[in-house]
Amino acid sequence: MNRSLLLRFLALLAPLAALAQVPDALAPFVAESARTIVLDHVRVIDGTGRAPVEDQRIVIQDGRIASIEGSKTSNAAPAGAKVLDLSGRTVIPGLVGMHEHLFYPLPGGGQETLALYGEMADSAPRLYLAGGVTSARTTGSMEPYTDLALKKLIDAGNVPGPKLHITGPYLGSFSAYGPQMHILTGPDDAARTVDYWAAEGVTSFKAYMDIKPDELKTAIEHAHAKGLKVTGHLCSIGFREAAALGIDNLEHGLVVDTEFYSGKKPGVCPNEALVGKEMTSLDVESAPVQEMIRDLVAHHVAVTSTLAIFESIVPNRPPLRYENGASQALTDKAWASYLAARSGIAASGSNFDILFKKEMQFERDFVKAGGLLMAGCDPTAYGGVLPGFGDQREVELLVEAGFTPVEAIHIATQNGAVFLGEDANVGSLGSGKAADIVVLHGDPSKKIDDVSNVDMVFKDGIGYDPAKLRDSVRGLMGLR
Repeated sequence: MNRSLLLRFLALLAPLAALAQVPDALAPFVAESARTIVLDHVRVIDGTGRAPVEDQRIVIQDGRIASIEGSKTSNAAPAGAKVLDLSGRTVIPGLVGMHEHLFYPLPGGGQETLALYGEMADSAPRLYLAGGVTSARTTGSMEPYTDLALKKLIDAGNVPGPKLHITGPYLGSFSAYGPQMHILTGPDDAARTVDYWAAEGVTSFKAYMDIKPDELKTAIEHAHAKGLKVTGHLCSIGFREAAALGIDNLEHGLVVDTEFYSGKKPGVCPNEALVGKEMTSLDVESAPVQEMIRDLVAHHVAVTSTLAIFESIVPNRPPLRYENGASQALTDKAWASYLAARSGIAASGSNFDILFKKEMQFERDFVKAGGLLMAGCDPTAYGGVLPGFGDQREVELLVEAGFTPVEAIHIATQNGAVFLGEDANVGSLGSGKAADIVVLHGDPSKKIDDVSNVDMVFKDGIGYDPAKLRDSVRGLMGLR
C-alpha cells in the first residue's frame, strides 16, 4: 500500500478508534459511545450534599470522569473528544437503589391460587437503567440463581442494566407471601442458608418478618464472618433488639417497627392491622422513639427509606399523572389490576396517610441524629411502584418529607454507595470515579419533579437512551 492510500485508510479508521467498545447487545440502546465525551455547560449536583455548581464541563474518558471544571475557565476539550452542549441541563450521579427487586406478581392469580412471583429479567433491569438507577441492591430474592446469572450477563455486556448487588433469598418465614419463600427451621438452618448462598456469590442477606431472634443472631454472625451485611424487614423483632444483635440495616422505617405495640410478645410477629391502628397515635418525638433512633445511630445501623411503596397504599396517591410510565410498562392485565387495587384502597377509608406522615417525620429525625438514610422504591406490590419510575418518585417524596432537593439526591446516591463500600467509585461525581451520570432536563434543585426528566443515563461512560430502553420492554412488566 503506497503512503497516500495508507493515510486515507488510517483516516477512515480514526473515528472508529475514538468510539468505546460497545457490545453488540447493548448497541440498540446507546446514544453516546465516544471514548472521550465532554458534557459542557451543565449544572452539577455532585451527590455529596454540596450546593449545585453552574456552567460546568465534565470530561469522560474511557468510562471514568477525567475532570470537572468550569466551562469558561477550563482548557480546550481533549483532541478527538465529542462535545455535547447541554446548556439548561443538570447532571447528578447515577442513583444507588438500596431496596430493589427483580420480580413481580405473575398473571392469572386469584383468591384460590397461590401467590407466585416471576423474574422480570428483561423489563426490570432496563427500567432501572432508564430511570437513572446505575447501581441497585436486590433486597430479597425470589429467584437468587436468576438474579446472580443476570448480574453476570449485565457485567459482561450481554444485557443492559445497572450494577447489581445481589441479596440472597429471604431469611425467615412469611408463608402467606407464597411458596417460593424458604421457611427457616431454626438457627442451624439459618447458618446453612447463609453459608450456602454466600458461596454462590450473593453479597448480602435480608431477614424477614417472622424470623426468630436466635435465627437472626446466627445469620448475622455467619454473614459478618464472611464480610457480608444483613438488612431486615422485621416484625417479630423490634429495631432496638435487632441493633443489639448486630444487624447492619433496617428497611422501611418506623411504620414496621413493632416494638412500640402494646401487645407485642417476644419473638412473635403481631397482627399488622392492630399494630398500624395503634401506631397512628404514636408520637415520633416521644422519648421511646427518640431513644430508639439514638440507639440505631450508636450501633451504626442504616435505614432504607421506601416512601414510594408506602405512598401507594395511601388513598388516591400518587396522582395518576405520575403513573403514565407504569401504564406503558405494564401488561394490560397488570395495569387493569393496579387500577382496581388503587380504587379499592381509595374506597377502604385507610388511615395510612397518618402513618405515612409519621414515617417522613421519623426519617428527618433519624438523619438529624446522625443516622445514615438510604433510598429504594421496593417495587413488589401491584403496579403502583415500578423499577426506575419508583426510584425517581422516592427522591421526590424525600423532598415532600422535608429534605432539600440536594439532600434528597445525596440520600439516593452517595449514602447508598457508602453503605455498599462503593463510594470511592460511584454515588458521587468527581475526578477518577466511574462515569455513572444522569443527565436531566431542568433543575431539580429548584423543582424536584425534574428528577424524572431523564435525557440520558451514562453507566461507565456509555450514554444510554432511556426512551429506547423503555420502548424495548413496553407492556412486558408483569410478564418477563
